[in-house]
Formats: sequence, C-alpha cells, structure tokens
Amino acid sequence: MNSITIRGAVPGDAPLIYGFICALAEYEKLRHEVRASPEGLAARLFGPRAYAEVLIAEAGGTPVGFALFFHNFSTFEGKPGIYLEDLYVEPEARGLGAGRALLARLAALAVERDCARLEWSVLDWNAPSIAFYESLGAKAMDEWTIYRLDGAALAQMASAAENQGDS
Repeated sequence: MNSITIRGAVPGDAPLIYGFICALAEYEKLRHEVRASPEGLAARLFGPRAYAEVLIAEAGGTPVGFALFFHNFSTFEGKPGIYLEDLYVEPEARGLGAGRALLARLAALAVERDCARLEWSVLDWNAPSIAFYESLGAKAMDEWTIYRLDGAALAQMASAAENQGDS
C-alpha cells in the first residue's frame, strides 16, 4: 500500500487542481457548471492576493486528491475558521486514507492557526461522503440553510449598493 503524503500546492499545480475540480464536478453531475480555468486558478490561488489555499494528497508520489480551503470568521467565537470548499480523491485511490489525511492536515492547520472550527458542505445525496464525515466525528448542521447570490441576482444587488453610495 502506498503511503499518503500531503503537501501545499505550488503555482505549477494549477492544471492539476483544475483537473481535480473537473473530476469532482463530474462526480457531482455539475461539470456544466465549471467556469474555472487553470490560468484563472493560478492567478487567484497564487497571485498577489491568494483567495484560497490548496493541499495535494499524493500516494507514492502521485497526486490522488486535493482540498481547497479558505478562512472565514466566527463573530460569536471571535476567531477565524477554515471553510473547506472542495475535497476530492480519485476513485482508484479511495480507501487509501487520502481523504482522512487531507482532513487531518486541515484540522492541524485550524489548530495551528487558532481557528474555532473547520466546516464544509456536502450534497445531501452523497451518502458515501456523509458516512465518511460522520465516522470522523463531524456533525451535520441541519438547522442552517445555505443561501447564495450569484449571476444576475448578484449583479442586481451590487447595482443597488452602487446606487446608494458608500454611506
């Protein structure tokens, strides 16, 4: 069995990260929603202002998965948190411990960075992932509902703010 190692992504990993994102989107039946590009990812992950960070899981030196995450902030705790946007492990590498190793490294980063929590979302139909997360001790936040503004609704809301000025 190959040992799993976790490393931070570097700018040259942008095409690899893009490939993992596309594979995840395919699994989630959302490939048609991917608008990212390797160039855009490189600019936003490794440019002057990094919007997120990425960990790469390797088995025997071969990349088999990734975790993309960023910081949020808990006003109640008065501390930052880590939000895991995406976690993906190649199907042939599942069961080797890559997902657990990625989450363990994220938990270690959260503790090192004095974060209050590590959070993520999972599609409600993704029973294998839900079972995996629960086996780690993660708890569903069923009393919360995620809302999103994007596309035309986001532009319309932004326009409303511009019309009000910055006061």
